[in-house]
Amino acid sequence: MTIDKSLQRKGRLVRARNVLKRAERIARLEFEERWQDGQSPLGLPKVRVAKVVVGKKKKKKAKAEESEGGKK
Repeated sequence: MTIDKSLQRKGRLVRARNVLKRAERIARLEFEERWQDGQSPLGLPKVRVAKVVVGKKKKKKAKAEESEGGKK
């Protein structure tokens, strides 16, 4: 049974997963040129999953200088 759309959490599938589906692993192997046509999809080699790290936004110095200059 599926969950009603109003009850689903937003951004649930946006975060990184540490396990790929078989089709995703094959696509990654093809990209890395480690996949041969006719190869069995069972017993696939390990594929590294790169985690994306989102950094904090840096404040622009120009805006800080303008706000300080206006207060003087």
